Amino acid sequence: MSSFAGLREVIARHGLFCSFYTDRGSHSFATPVAGGKVDKDNPTQVGRAVAQLGIEHIAAYSPEARGRSERMFATLQDRLPKEMRLAGVATMAAANRFIAEVFLAQHNARFACPPAEKGSAFVRAGAVAWRDTLCVQEERVVGNDNTVRWHGLSLQLPKSPLRAHYVKATVRVHHYPDDSLAIFHGPGCLARYGADGELLAAPRARAA
Repeated sequence: MSSFAGLREVIARHGLFCSFYTDRGSHSFATPVAGGKVDKDNPTQVGRAVAQLGIEHIAAYSPEARGRSERMFATLQDRLPKEMRLAGVATMAAANRFIAEVFLAQHNARFACPPAEKGSAFVRAGAVAWRDTLCVQEERVVGNDNTVRWHGLSLQLPKSPLRAHYVKATVRVHHYPDDSLAIFHGPGCLARYGADGELLAAPRARAA
Protein backbone atom coordinates (compact mmCIF):
# COMPACT_ATOMS: atom_id res chain seq x y z
CA MET A 1 0.00 0.00 0.00
CA SER A 2 2.90 2.37 0.63
CA SER A 3 4.03 1.79 -2.97
CA PHE A 4 0.55 2.62 -4.23
CA ALA A 5 0.39 5.70 -2.01
CA GLY A 6 3.70 6.96 -3.40
CA LEU A 7 2.70 6.31 -7.01
CA ARG A 8 -0.65 8.04 -6.53
CA GLU A 9 1.02 11.11 -5.02
CA VAL A 10 3.53 11.44 -7.87
CA ILE A 11 0.96 10.89 -10.62
CA ALA A 12 -1.56 13.25 -9.03
CA ARG A 13 1.09 15.98 -8.88
CA HIS A 14 3.01 15.44 -12.13
CA GLY A 15 1.13 12.96 -14.34
CA LEU A 16 1.89 9.53 -15.80
CA PHE A 17 5.46 8.56 -16.65
CA CYS A 18 6.94 6.24 -19.27
CA SER A 19 9.12 3.96 -17.14
CA PHE A 20 9.30 2.83 -13.52
CA TYR A 21 12.77 1.70 -12.40
CA THR A 22 12.70 -0.24 -9.11
CA ASP A 23 14.61 -2.79 -7.10
CA ARG A 24 13.47 -6.40 -7.15
CA GLY A 25 11.71 -6.33 -3.79
CA SER A 26 8.75 -8.71 -3.42
CA HIS A 27 6.28 -5.82 -3.60
CA SER A 28 7.59 -4.92 -7.06
CA PHE A 29 8.44 -8.28 -8.63
CA ALA A 30 8.04 -12.01 -8.09
CA THR A 31 11.47 -13.67 -8.07
CA PRO A 32 11.24 -17.49 -8.09
CA VAL A 33 14.94 -17.94 -7.24
CA ALA A 34 16.56 -15.61 -4.71
CA GLY A 35 18.91 -13.25 -6.53
CA GLY A 36 17.72 -14.48 -9.91
CA LYS A 37 15.65 -13.03 -12.71
CA VAL A 38 12.20 -11.63 -11.98
CA ASP A 39 9.12 -13.43 -13.30
CA LYS A 40 7.32 -10.87 -15.46
CA ASP A 41 4.63 -13.41 -16.36
CA ASN A 42 3.40 -13.39 -12.76
CA PRO A 43 3.21 -9.73 -11.77
CA THR A 44 2.70 -8.45 -8.26
CA GLN A 45 -0.15 -6.06 -7.52
CA VAL A 46 2.23 -3.15 -8.20
CA GLY A 47 3.43 -4.74 -11.44
CA ARG A 48 -0.13 -5.33 -12.59
CA ALA A 49 -1.10 -1.73 -11.87
CA VAL A 50 1.78 -0.05 -13.71
CA ALA A 51 1.26 -2.38 -16.68
CA GLN A 52 -2.42 -1.40 -16.82
CA LEU A 53 -1.33 2.24 -16.94
CA GLY A 54 1.01 1.52 -19.86
CA ILE A 55 4.14 2.17 -17.78
CA GLU A 56 7.29 0.13 -18.47
CA HIS A 57 8.47 -1.57 -15.27
CA ILE A 58 12.26 -2.04 -15.20
CA ALA A 59 13.97 -4.27 -12.64
CA ALA A 60 17.33 -3.10 -11.29
CA TYR A 61 20.09 -5.69 -11.61
CA SER A 62 23.32 -3.70 -11.71
CA PRO A 63 25.29 -2.94 -8.50
CA GLU A 64 25.30 0.75 -9.52
CA ALA A 65 21.51 0.89 -9.62
CA ARG A 66 21.13 -0.92 -6.31
CA GLY A 67 23.80 1.26 -4.72
CA ARG A 68 22.03 4.44 -5.75
CA SER A 69 18.78 3.38 -4.09
CA GLU A 70 20.58 2.10 -0.99
CA ARG A 71 22.35 5.43 -0.56
CA MET A 72 18.98 7.20 -0.58
CA PHE A 73 17.62 4.71 1.94
CA ALA A 74 20.63 5.43 4.16
CA THR A 75 19.89 9.15 4.02
CA LEU A 76 16.23 8.67 4.86
CA GLN A 77 16.88 6.16 7.64
CA ASP A 78 19.81 8.00 9.21
CA ARG A 79 19.77 11.71 8.53
CA LEU A 80 16.01 12.27 8.37
CA PRO A 81 15.29 11.05 11.95
CA LYS A 82 18.05 13.33 13.24
CA GLU A 83 16.60 16.30 11.36
CA MET A 84 13.16 15.58 12.81
CA ARG A 85 14.59 15.26 16.31
CA LEU A 86 16.28 18.66 15.96
CA ALA A 87 12.98 20.14 14.75
CA GLY A 88 11.10 18.74 17.75
CA VAL A 89 8.94 16.42 15.67
CA ALA A 90 7.18 13.91 17.92
CA THR A 91 4.09 12.65 16.07
CA MET A 92 3.38 10.92 12.77
CA ALA A 93 1.28 13.87 11.54
CA ALA A 94 4.06 16.33 12.41
CA ALA A 95 6.63 14.10 10.71
CA ASN A 96 4.62 14.01 7.47
CA ARG A 97 4.24 17.81 7.54
CA PHE A 98 7.98 18.27 8.19
CA ILE A 99 8.92 16.01 5.27
CA ALA A 100 6.50 17.69 2.86
CA GLU A 101 7.05 21.30 3.91
CA VAL A 102 10.69 21.41 5.05
CA PHE A 103 12.92 18.38 4.41
CA LEU A 104 12.09 17.68 0.76
CA ALA A 105 12.51 21.31 -0.27
CA GLN A 106 15.90 21.53 1.46
CA HIS A 107 17.04 18.17 0.10
CA ASN A 108 16.05 19.01 -3.48
CA ALA A 109 17.60 22.48 -3.31
CA ARG A 110 20.91 20.91 -2.29
CA PHE A 111 21.04 17.84 -4.50
CA ALA A 112 18.72 18.32 -7.50
CA CYS A 113 20.33 18.81 -10.91
CA PRO A 114 18.77 20.81 -13.74
CA PRO A 115 17.40 18.63 -16.57
CA ALA A 116 19.37 18.33 -19.78
CA GLU A 117 16.30 19.35 -21.79
CA LYS A 118 13.39 21.66 -21.12
CA GLY A 119 9.84 20.43 -20.78
CA SER A 120 8.32 17.48 -18.98
CA ALA A 121 8.08 13.83 -19.95
CA PHE A 122 5.10 13.36 -17.64
CA VAL A 123 1.69 12.98 -19.27
CA ARG A 124 -1.12 14.73 -17.46
CA ALA A 125 -3.99 12.42 -16.52
CA GLY A 126 -7.14 12.95 -14.50
CA ALA A 127 -7.75 10.81 -11.42
CA VAL A 128 -10.30 8.77 -13.33
CA ALA A 129 -7.42 7.35 -15.39
CA TRP A 130 -5.48 5.91 -12.43
CA ARG A 131 -7.45 6.05 -9.17
CA ASP A 132 -9.07 2.63 -9.58
CA THR A 133 -5.88 1.06 -10.96
CA LEU A 134 -3.39 1.95 -8.23
CA CYS A 135 -4.82 -0.35 -5.59
CA VAL A 136 -4.96 -4.02 -4.63
CA GLN A 137 -7.38 -5.92 -6.89
CA GLU A 138 -8.70 -9.41 -6.22
CA GLU A 139 -11.55 -11.40 -7.74
CA ARG A 140 -14.42 -12.77 -5.67
CA VAL A 141 -17.63 -14.70 -6.47
CA VAL A 142 -20.84 -13.09 -5.18
CA GLY A 143 -22.64 -15.22 -2.60
CA ASN A 144 -26.25 -16.37 -2.60
CA ASP A 145 -27.19 -13.43 -0.36
CA ASN A 146 -25.76 -10.97 -2.92
CA THR A 147 -22.77 -10.20 -0.70
CA VAL A 148 -19.03 -10.32 -1.27
CA ARG A 149 -16.66 -11.60 1.39
CA TRP A 150 -13.47 -9.62 1.93
CA HIS A 151 -11.05 -10.32 4.80
CA GLY A 152 -13.73 -10.77 7.44
CA LEU A 153 -16.13 -8.21 5.99
CA SER A 154 -19.42 -8.98 4.29
CA LEU A 155 -19.99 -6.34 1.61
CA GLN A 156 -23.65 -6.09 0.69
CA LEU A 157 -24.24 -5.19 -2.94
CA PRO A 158 -26.93 -2.51 -3.27
CA LYS A 159 -29.89 -2.74 -5.62
CA SER A 160 -28.64 -2.32 -9.16
CA PRO A 161 -30.39 -0.53 -12.03
CA LEU A 162 -28.69 -2.98 -14.41
CA ARG A 163 -29.81 -6.39 -13.16
CA ALA A 164 -31.82 -8.05 -10.38
CA HIS A 165 -28.76 -9.42 -8.55
CA TYR A 166 -25.13 -10.54 -9.01
CA VAL A 167 -25.35 -13.94 -7.29
CA LYS A 168 -22.57 -16.25 -8.59
CA ALA A 169 -21.09 -13.47 -10.69
CA THR A 170 -17.31 -12.95 -10.59
CA VAL A 171 -16.55 -9.43 -9.40
CA ARG A 172 -13.37 -7.55 -8.57
CA VAL A 173 -12.71 -6.00 -5.16
CA HIS A 174 -10.50 -2.90 -5.11
CA HIS A 175 -8.68 -2.12 -1.85
CA TYR A 176 -7.28 1.44 -1.81
CA PRO A 177 -4.38 2.88 0.23
CA ASP A 178 -6.84 4.68 2.54
CA ASP A 179 -8.45 1.26 3.26
CA SER A 180 -11.67 2.12 1.44
CA LEU A 181 -13.10 -0.54 -0.89
CA ALA A 182 -15.00 -0.81 -4.14
CA ILE A 183 -16.59 -3.65 -6.09
CA PHE A 184 -16.41 -3.74 -9.88
CA HIS A 185 -18.15 -5.94 -12.41
CA GLY A 186 -16.15 -5.54 -15.59
CA PRO A 187 -15.52 -1.81 -16.07
CA GLY A 188 -18.50 -0.78 -13.96
CA CYS A 189 -18.31 0.11 -10.27
CA LEU A 190 -21.16 -1.54 -8.34
CA ALA A 191 -20.50 0.14 -5.00
CA ARG A 192 -17.94 1.84 -2.78
CA TYR A 193 -17.40 1.16 0.92
CA GLY A 194 -15.55 2.56 3.90
CA ALA A 195 -12.81 0.63 5.67
CA ASP A 196 -15.44 -0.87 7.98
CA GLY A 197 -17.53 -2.15 5.07
CA GLU A 198 -20.18 0.56 5.34
CA LEU A 199 -21.77 1.38 1.98
CA LEU A 200 -20.69 4.84 0.81
CA ALA A 201 -21.94 5.06 -2.78
CA ALA A 202 -24.08 2.99 -5.12
CA PRO A 203 -24.52 3.22 -8.90
CA ARG A 204 -27.27 5.31 -10.42
CA ALA A 205 -29.47 4.47 -13.35
CA ARG A 206 -28.16 6.01 -16.55
CA ALA A 207 -30.35 8.15 -18.75
CA ALA A 208 -31.37 6.59 -22.06
